[in-house]
Amino acid sequence: MKSAYELAMERLEKKAPTKKLTEKQKAEIAEINSLYGSRIAERETFLQGEIVKEKARGDVTAVAQIQDQLSREVRRLHVEWEEKKAVVHGGPTEFESKTEQSEKEK
Repeated sequence: MKSAYELAMERLEKKAPTKKLTEKQKAEIAEINSLYGSRIAERETFLQGEIVKEKARGDVTAVAQIQDQLSREVRRLHVEWEEKKAVVHGGPTEFESKTEQSEKEK
Protein backbone atom coordinates (compact mmCIF):
# COMPACT_ATOMS: atom_id res chain seq x y z
CA MET A 1 0.00 0.00 0.00
CA LYS A 2 1.40 3.39 -1.03
CA SER A 3 1.49 6.42 1.22
CA ALA A 4 -0.23 9.67 0.33
CA TYR A 5 3.18 11.17 -0.34
CA GLU A 6 4.08 8.44 -2.86
CA LEU A 7 0.73 8.84 -4.63
CA ALA A 8 1.17 12.61 -4.81
CA MET A 9 4.67 12.21 -6.21
CA GLU A 10 3.38 9.83 -8.90
CA ARG A 11 0.69 12.32 -9.94
CA LEU A 12 3.25 15.11 -10.02
CA GLU A 13 5.60 13.02 -12.14
CA LYS A 14 2.79 12.41 -14.66
CA LYS A 15 1.97 16.14 -14.91
CA ALA A 16 5.55 17.40 -15.08
CA PRO A 17 8.12 14.66 -15.63
CA THR A 18 11.57 15.23 -14.20
CA LYS A 19 14.17 16.26 -16.74
CA LYS A 20 17.53 14.54 -16.68
CA LEU A 21 20.44 16.94 -17.00
CA THR A 22 23.48 16.29 -19.12
CA GLU A 23 26.96 16.61 -17.65
CA LYS A 24 27.40 19.86 -19.57
CA GLN A 25 24.19 21.28 -18.05
CA LYS A 26 25.28 20.20 -14.58
CA ALA A 27 28.62 21.94 -15.09
CA GLU A 28 26.91 25.11 -16.34
CA ILE A 29 24.58 25.15 -13.34
CA ALA A 30 27.51 24.60 -10.97
CA GLU A 31 29.31 27.54 -12.58
CA ILE A 32 26.19 29.73 -12.30
CA ASN A 33 25.77 28.73 -8.65
CA SER A 34 29.38 29.59 -7.92
CA LEU A 35 29.22 32.91 -9.75
CA TYR A 36 26.00 34.14 -8.18
CA GLY A 37 26.88 32.80 -4.74
CA SER A 38 30.07 34.86 -4.84
CA ARG A 39 28.30 37.95 -6.23
CA ILE A 40 25.77 37.86 -3.42
CA ALA A 41 28.48 37.33 -0.81
CA GLU A 42 30.47 40.23 -2.25
CA ARG A 43 27.52 42.63 -2.11
CA GLU A 44 26.56 41.50 1.39
CA THR A 45 30.12 41.94 2.65
CA PHE A 46 30.50 45.39 1.11
CA LEU A 47 27.12 46.71 2.23
CA GLN A 48 27.44 45.22 5.72
CA GLY A 49 30.70 47.18 6.01
CA GLU A 50 28.86 50.33 4.96
CA ILE A 51 26.17 49.64 7.56
CA VAL A 52 28.83 49.32 10.26
CA LYS A 53 30.36 52.67 9.18
CA GLU A 54 27.01 54.45 9.26
CA LYS A 55 26.13 52.94 12.64
CA ALA A 56 29.45 54.26 13.98
CA ARG A 57 28.50 57.71 12.71
CA GLY A 58 25.05 57.34 14.25
CA ASP A 59 23.18 57.89 10.97
CA VAL A 60 20.10 55.69 11.41
CA THR A 61 18.53 56.88 8.15
CA ALA A 62 21.57 55.89 6.12
CA VAL A 63 21.64 52.49 7.84
CA ALA A 64 18.01 51.88 6.87
CA GLN A 65 18.69 52.95 3.27
CA ILE A 66 21.69 50.65 2.97
CA GLN A 67 19.72 47.74 4.45
CA ASP A 68 16.96 48.35 1.89
CA GLN A 69 19.56 48.51 -0.87
CA LEU A 70 21.08 45.25 0.35
CA SER A 71 17.76 43.43 0.33
CA ARG A 72 16.88 44.77 -3.16
CA GLU A 73 20.25 43.78 -4.61
CA VAL A 74 20.19 40.31 -3.08
CA ARG A 75 16.63 39.77 -4.34
CA ARG A 76 17.61 40.97 -7.84
CA LEU A 77 20.64 38.67 -7.90
CA HIS A 78 18.51 35.71 -6.79
CA VAL A 79 16.06 36.38 -9.62
CA GLU A 80 18.91 36.59 -12.16
CA TRP A 81 20.39 33.42 -10.68
CA GLU A 82 17.15 31.47 -11.05
CA GLU A 83 16.58 32.79 -14.58
CA LYS A 84 20.06 31.69 -15.69
CA LYS A 85 19.46 28.22 -14.25
CA ALA A 86 16.05 28.04 -15.93
CA VAL A 87 17.67 28.79 -19.28
CA VAL A 88 20.12 25.91 -18.76
CA HIS A 89 17.23 23.64 -17.72
CA GLY A 90 15.37 24.67 -20.85
CA GLY A 91 12.40 26.05 -18.94
CA PRO A 92 10.81 29.48 -19.13
CA THR A 93 12.43 32.36 -17.29
CA GLU A 94 10.47 34.41 -14.76
CA PHE A 95 9.99 37.15 -17.36
CA GLU A 96 8.66 34.65 -19.90
CA SER A 97 6.33 33.14 -17.30
CA LYS A 98 4.92 36.56 -16.40
CA THR A 99 4.49 37.41 -20.09
CA GLU A 100 2.59 34.17 -20.69
CA GLN A 101 0.33 34.83 -17.68
CA SER A 102 -0.50 38.36 -18.84
CA GLU A 103 -1.30 37.10 -22.34
CA LYS A 104 -3.64 34.45 -20.92
CA GLU A 105 -5.46 37.09 -18.86
CA LYS A 106 -6.22 39.17 -21.98
